[in-house]
Amino acid sequence: MIVASWIAFCASRSLVQVLLLSLEQLSLRFWESLETSGTMGNSCVCREESDVEDGSATRRQLRRVDHPAADPPEARSSRPRDPVRPPRRGRGPHEPRRKKQNVDGLVLDTLAVIRTLVDNDQEPPYSMITLHEMAETDDGWLEVVQSLIRVIPLDDPLGPAVITLLLDECPLPTKDALQKLSEMLSLSATVARKDAIIPSKHRNTTAVLGCLAEKLAGPASIGLLSPGTLGYLLESLSSEAHPTVMLFALIALEKFSQTSENKLTVSESCISDRLGVLESWADHTDYLKRQVGFCSQWSLDNLFLKDGRQFTYEKVNLSNINAMLNSNDVSEYLKISPSGLEARCDASSFESVRCTFCVDSGVWYYEVTVVTSGVMQIGWATKDSKFLNHEGYGIGDDEYSCAYDGCRQLIWYNARSKPHSHPCWKEGDAIGFLLDLSKKQMLFYLNGHQLPSEKQVFSSATSGFFAAASFMSYQQCEFNFGAKPFRHPPSVKFSTFNDFASLASDEKIILPRHRRLALLKQVSIRDNCCTLCCDQMADTELRPCGHSGMCMECALQLETCPLCRQDILTRVRLISHVS
Repeated sequence: MIVASWIAFCASRSLVQVLLLSLEQLSLRFWESLETSGTMGNSCVCREESDVEDGSATRRQLRRVDHPAADPPEARSSRPRDPVRPPRRGRGPHEPRRKKQNVDGLVLDTLAVIRTLVDNDQEPPYSMITLHEMAETDDGWLEVVQSLIRVIPLDDPLGPAVITLLLDECPLPTKDALQKLSEMLSLSATVARKDAIIPSKHRNTTAVLGCLAEKLAGPASIGLLSPGTLGYLLESLSSEAHPTVMLFALIALEKFSQTSENKLTVSESCISDRLGVLESWADHTDYLKRQVGFCSQWSLDNLFLKDGRQFTYEKVNLSNINAMLNSNDVSEYLKISPSGLEARCDASSFESVRCTFCVDSGVWYYEVTVVTSGVMQIGWATKDSKFLNHEGYGIGDDEYSCAYDGCRQLIWYNARSKPHSHPCWKEGDAIGFLLDLSKKQMLFYLNGHQLPSEKQVFSSATSGFFAAASFMSYQQCEFNFGAKPFRHPPSVKFSTFNDFASLASDEKIILPRHRRLALLKQVSIRDNCCTLCCDQMADTELRPCGHSGMCMECALQLETCPLCRQDILTRVRLISHVS
């Protein structure tokens, strides 16, 4: 009887405890749901208040708003937006962390879905959101980085761009996280030689190092470029290394050299001797080796100067070149060959460039040879087109331009896309661009195969067209404006830029950066010149803010005041400044 009573007592006590625990959990969930609904989290996505004139928001008008109280400015860098980067949805302070999944699977899922992210209105993929949340802690960030190195395949043309995309959106690593990463990787020249048979691992490691070097500055960048890391990158430039490992090792060294102390350290390592051998690949028929040669030549001209070496621009033959890419109309992040016909972007921004020649009537044609098969938007733009590299606006992202995208198989106009029937482009493909201003149509070709005509842009622009292109990270192509025979000329009668354009000898020269800076220091600027172009007289005032100091030509290209960021309603030429 006593035993039975004791068993009944224990059973009833356990039941009461279970009931109390269940009530406590229900209550907690209830209060959490109330708090979550009332609070947005450390970062949220907001649409810009001012849309384009037709009232529709473009795909790049989403921005992230970081709340200072929860996310201090020094903890986040001002990051450029890539054309395929989705907006990040933050996790609220009371929102539970998503269930941890296999990190490798999340990285591969992001890589698989990245081609479909063509509109900022799209919901970011679950995999990317989860990876961003994981990276909010040091251990999580390290786990993400190790996974990127481990699983990104060598043969995916978007692999390095996805590494840059993910790391660029993640929080900046702490000093402790960088130290742990260095210890985990334990890089050295021996490691580069030992695992040479695993090129994907080394390509991804060098891509990670390059991305971190671009994000970090000062002591953090100097600390990351340890003697072991420098030895690893230099050994990756040896003839035994895979060409793609060579390429991204060189890009990493370029980005580390953005810090002056690192530049001195790298230059003293006799890197110029190694690059002197590799620059002979600049015209190689293997398009991967061609990239290595292009970057080696650019580095020798602009960064790692070698005594006794003649600069490429001094020996390149430009006598038959009458139209080229406009090196005076680009940011410092776009690399243009001394011939003026080949361009490459290795930055995390979306860089754009236009041709030097503009057309107003007739039928015109040019070709582009694809050197890399990633995201590029190539086509036609006008003088009214606005290219904002850090905001991700390029060719086809306004009503004054139209672009062909062979990676994602899309046609772009006014920041909206539609699919086309061509297969994905690949290295060596010839893309043709025909502009018929009499019929008001554009035609795009892939190796001679034509798409249906495009006419949307002519509702906003009818003249002043340039050949133009925009580049995502690690993309490169070569232009042919008619200086040599076309590979797939169209059957219709057309004109070429090279036959009708003209450039003075000094206009053809693309100087290395250090020589261009030296010339700029010698230029004298008038007291009343425009603060933007430093050429015309500053004779224009912006209304309603009242700021001045610029010419009318520059003012017409602005939508907001560069001083106060207030919207510009009118521009008034000041009579007192007109002579």
